[in-house]
Amino acid sequence: MADILEKIVAYKKLEVERYKKELSYELIRSRVEAFDKGRTESMKAALIGSSTGIIAEFKRKSPSKGWINKEASPSIVPKSYQEHGAAALSILTDTHFFGGSGVYIRNARLSKVNIPILYKNFIIDDYQIYQARLAGASAILLIAACLTKEQCSDYIAKAHEIGLEVLLEMHTEADTEYAELGPDLYGVNNRNLGTFETDVNNSLQLLARLPYDGIKVSESGISDPSVVKQLRDYGYRGFLIGENFMKEPDPGLALANFIAQIG
Repeated sequence: MADILEKIVAYKKLEVERYKKELSYELIRSRVEAFDKGRTESMKAALIGSSTGIIAEFKRKSPSKGWINKEASPSIVPKSYQEHGAAALSILTDTHFFGGSGVYIRNARLSKVNIPILYKNFIIDDYQIYQARLAGASAILLIAACLTKEQCSDYIAKAHEIGLEVLLEMHTEADTEYAELGPDLYGVNNRNLGTFETDVNNSLQLLARLPYDGIKVSESGISDPSVVKQLRDYGYRGFLIGENFMKEPDPGLALANFIAQIG
């Protein structure tokens, strides 16, 4: 099977170059510096203070499943997630593969979403970190498999400079070498980004390789409330769930029903 992550990263590099031609690096940086007045809502604090730790994701499409919920509105679903108990949100901003957009974060903010929002994309250039700040995000996702350790360290510092937190995503034992860089949140992706197959046991297998006192997030493939209970018992504080809610007619209500079963 072709490596999906390689395709995404190759496309992303071309995409970012197009963005830079439309709005230069210097100009986007100056725009962020012009309005940056401090840190945004803290996703780390939200997860620490939450009884469920659900990061509800707005994802309309995926490379493996195609359209999940093509008609879902970024002005309705994120607000509904907030109203039904989400600790934080994740919004896909990749257009080509996931049917997302940075505009969706602005749509969510305009609909009065005030909980933390993760800018979910494949960041391979610090230009995208400025895009995330302009969009209204609270945190960015950095994927170890997409970056060198040096790049990842630089991007964590850049994000912190402009008031963003970082969720560092790891999938393999080799990826966990990046944990020493000290992100705000330590994510374990249960989905193999090369094949898009999922195995929730991955969160348990990598647990011992992460800092004991770090705020850990299990990502992808979670569809059973009992799994959240189990992972919480092992020390996870965040649970990023998207498709399980987005495939339903009312994602917000699906979230509420899921939380009710966690107890």
